[in-house]
Amino acid sequence: MREFAELYAALDRTTSTLAKRAAMVAYFSNAAPADAAWAVHLLGAGKLPRLVTSTAMRELASEITGYHAWLVDESYAHVGDLAECLTLIVEPFAEADRTSRASIALHQWVDAIKARVDAAEPERREWLRSAWLTLPAPHRFVLNKLLTGSLRVGVSKRMVELALAATTGIAVERIAERLSGRWKPGADAFLELIAPSGNDAAEARAIPYPFYLASPLAGAVDALGTPAEWLAEWKWDGIRAQLLRRGDAPSLWSRGGEKLDGRFPEIEAAARTLPDGCTLDGEILAWANAAPLPFIALQPRINRLRPTARLLASTPVRLLAYDILQFEGEDVRERPLAWRRACLQQVLEASGIQSVIAPSPAITFESWAELAVAREGSRARNVEGIMLKRLDSRYRDGRKRGDWWKWKVDPLTIDAVLIYAQSGRGRRAGLHTDYTFALWQDDQLVPFAKAYSGLTDDELLAMDRWIRAHTLERFGPVRSVKPEQVFELAFEAVQPSRRHKSGIAVRFPRILRWRRDKRAEDADSLDHLRELAGIAAHE
Repeated sequence: MREFAELYAALDRTTSTLAKRAAMVAYFSNAAPADAAWAVHLLGAGKLPRLVTSTAMRELASEITGYHAWLVDESYAHVGDLAECLTLIVEPFAEADRTSRASIALHQWVDAIKARVDAAEPERREWLRSAWLTLPAPHRFVLNKLLTGSLRVGVSKRMVELALAATTGIAVERIAERLSGRWKPGADAFLELIAPSGNDAAEARAIPYPFYLASPLAGAVDALGTPAEWLAEWKWDGIRAQLLRRGDAPSLWSRGGEKLDGRFPEIEAAARTLPDGCTLDGEILAWANAAPLPFIALQPRINRLRPTARLLASTPVRLLAYDILQFEGEDVRERPLAWRRACLQQVLEASGIQSVIAPSPAITFESWAELAVAREGSRARNVEGIMLKRLDSRYRDGRKRGDWWKWKVDPLTIDAVLIYAQSGRGRRAGLHTDYTFALWQDDQLVPFAKAYSGLTDDELLAMDRWIRAHTLERFGPVRSVKPEQVFELAFEAVQPSRRHKSGIAVRFPRILRWRRDKRAEDADSLDHLRELAGIAAHE
């Protein structure tokens, strides 16, 4: 654990991407394979089984220290990070000599956690008590991070892949491919991951290829050059997935590496007619009446591992395929997109399954101005905008700029009133940065959305001072404030919702700007939001 705790501290001390990569290279160059494997998994956003709840951890801290529960909760609200808070308040009660536990390896701690997941609650609490009292503070902190599932330190899976590539000299594309799918951490798995050569054929392992991601188009679209060099298609709002037809049983994988088998049986059934040795990349959508449904309609299907007959009938789905990555057992990602699209069209036409699995249709356009007009109708189609892909591009991995762009429609906006504020977590601890906003319904303000991002550091400090000076009531870490501050919020879509008091749900809300020029009575109403919902759904 010592080496991993030192790595975590080094990553936490810097915001430099190069410094983070250097720290990981140093770690992977010297760590034991079993420890390095778990470091890859954990730093790449992998988690461990839940051993104890955060509530149980706070209760145990109260029991060890003798502090009242409210004091532990107040300490947590002040520190902003549960792992750090519990590390600090337990430290004065820990044993003086903690050298023996300090030498236990990371993979041994992971094994100990996994071994006790199904143990009785008193046994789990006693194990955690012993660990807390016999570990040095930096190790206790990392252990708490593992237990709370909050091992976020500004490192992405891609950064881990780049560090491994720099450590081993293996191409990052090969590292990414070896980590695709359900890579399971272990000493042998890590040695295979960093082996100079080996069986890297994705089709042999029945795992997906690394996904190629588009970059946001920030500049003028006509700067891309000649329209004839580009493929345009709609940016669908569903689940990005790869469909593998390798052997008898087709499989579906999400972009996050989750196997979706069983959730979309109609797609799997249709995939059985595809030729063996075939991999498609596309988007799963809720689909009815020859058109996509809003993303919210797809959520019940996502959440059910085995959908009922009623759910299958009420929410039919379709896979719109963007690309073919493997054909007749051959990896075709290096071929030009124009060739791959023609191959995709041929395969799906021959299979006769286009009612369930169909090519994502190309948008015909002669000029960028014509395409811009088509883009304006995106919301009427329940799509997010337009994708632009260079016809001679190969299928790469990760977010490589230049060949694939997403040209999203401008977000919807509304002016809302701040009514609640809560302290942030981690680096925002101690500042009120999590906000709840409301809109007018007659003469009442009705909450409808929360937002956490969009203000500058100076604005966050100014808002925190204002919130503290204008608090009406406190409910634990939440403060109700005078309804005076107006903010312009942006969001991607609006849908009716029975789960929300307002009857409306907005997608990806964020703050565009602080409207100091507006009074609360000038903010928008729920009726206006409902109009936007109607536009989004029926225009």
